[in-house]
Amino acid sequence: MFRPTGFTDLAGKRVGIFGYGVEGRATRRRLADVAGTLVLVDDDPGLSSEVLVTSDGGLEALRRCDVVLKSPGIARRRRDVLDLEQSGVVVTSALNLWLHDVDRARVVAVTGTKGKSTTTALVTFFLHCVGEPALRLGNIGQPPYDPDIDTTQGWLILEVSSFQCVDIDVAPGLILVTSLGEDHVDWHGGVDEYRNDKLSLTRTEGVHQTLVPETVLFHELAHQLGGDLSYVTADTTSLAESLGLQGAHSHSNVALALRCVTLLTGLGSSDLHERIAAHASSFEPLPGRLTLVATEEINGRSLRFIDDGLATSALPTIAALEVFVDAPLVLIAGGFDRGVDYESLASALDARSHETVLISIGAAGQRIGETLAQRRPDIAHEHVTTMRQAVERARAALPNGGVVLLSPGAPSFDLYRNWEERSADFTSMVAETKP
Repeated sequence: MFRPTGFTDLAGKRVGIFGYGVEGRATRRRLADVAGTLVLVDDDPGLSSEVLVTSDGGLEALRRCDVVLKSPGIARRRRDVLDLEQSGVVVTSALNLWLHDVDRARVVAVTGTKGKSTTTALVTFFLHCVGEPALRLGNIGQPPYDPDIDTTQGWLILEVSSFQCVDIDVAPGLILVTSLGEDHVDWHGGVDEYRNDKLSLTRTEGVHQTLVPETVLFHELAHQLGGDLSYVTADTTSLAESLGLQGAHSHSNVALALRCVTLLTGLGSSDLHERIAAHASSFEPLPGRLTLVATEEINGRSLRFIDDGLATSALPTIAALEVFVDAPLVLIAGGFDRGVDYESLASALDARSHETVLISIGAAGQRIGETLAQRRPDIAHEHVTTMRQAVERARAALPNGGVVLLSPGAPSFDLYRNWEERSADFTSMVAETKP
């Protein structure tokens, strides 16, 4: 069976692009002068007349292709994807072909349930601090195969989601796994499948190193980890705080990034630490990651509004709760329900000793509230339908100050196009509803 190992193998071929979002459009640009014919298919192409609807002729058109390049949003185990493969069509991804083409020794892949975006940013920033050219790419919105992006020079720091891991069959030179919890269960089919799919990146072919945090979980999963494996202990200095990062998990992310840059550059750890510390104040933490949106004075006390909108699963929300363990808190959580277990989040809320209120949104929020009520019915919970209502109720619930934390623990696409739009709505409502 014909199986491409790079974009040039698609010359003159009939190539299907399945999923026409950011990645699909970048794939089309990359193949414009390569493929013989391009077939564009999406479940919901909107008003685009050149994109076929999957359920209305699109799938049949893909069956007539030599190769189908699947976007990450299309689940690997969907019936139509499996049907394509069973009919003899090769299904892979543009990211996989790019990895076959690029000098993989220059590629650092960062994945994990939480912390991958921040760690990708940290590695890139640390390299810049020591004068090394580096690009931040991947899941954050810059497909590395987009012809508008020059990847011919420097280090390539690639954020990789679990959706993308399953289509990759060749290893980047260095792989970082930041954490492992429960996420995207609906896409992967279960918790075990999610973890196996996520860690499959470390088991791909080719010589590579794998860095993971020094935790009990990663030792238990050692049999699922590939590459030259190293466990990294959390950083014990105040570098994370100097970088404007909050939470104990930040020390682990910083440690992974430090070890990564040490391996790439050969610099000693003390020298590297000193040079990064000198530039730490210029690091800009990613929006939506425990970002302070506003501070208000209420009855002589401080009321802080924190945007942790990138927390789209329970694990990062639990980590956020740990940051504010000593303050009265309102948690705004919920969104699209993808079927994950919220017992761990309910347990984290149950364990809080300070005043705690849950304000939920969406189907996931409703289920978070139900799970919490079974464990701790005395914790106040109110379900709302808009972000304005959530912010207004949160402010009213903390008349003596505290923290209003947007940390949804669920995706945004029940009400919003993406997490950025949800975070922007939160920030806007904080300003609009200020007394």
